[in-house]
Amino acid sequence: MSRIVHFEIHASDPQASIAFYTDVFAWTFTRWGGVDYWLVQTGPAGEPGIDGGLVLRRGPPPGAADAVGSFVCTIAVGSLDDTLAQAQRAGATVALPRMPVPGVGWLAYLKDPDGNLFGVMQRDPQAA
Repeated sequence: MSRIVHFEIHASDPQASIAFYTDVFAWTFTRWGGVDYWLVQTGPAGEPGIDGGLVLRRGPPPGAADAVGSFVCTIAVGSLDDTLAQAQRAGATVALPRMPVPGVGWLAYLKDPDGNLFGVMQRDPQAA
């Protein structure tokens, strides 16, 4: 079976995107190889999850009404409401409001300031 081992965020303004994801999720970014590519560490090694990269976007950002054209990554958070508030203060917009995933938790989709879509999920087996 094949597993996802890496993700990439495409950014028109890499420094602005780095600031957004650092502010909202406390991720760390390290420039790699002297090119427009940054390694993204999303948490400590040995914990569930994957790390990824951030790359300079090679075209226009997605439009507000564009259909989803890629995989959507979902980020585990301790408090969905706190994360939504913090992400909006940092420039995100809500694409799909808070909704229950019965028996799993609470889910919402956001768009980062560059238009990239991602999910945030608070685990809660009582969600209904």
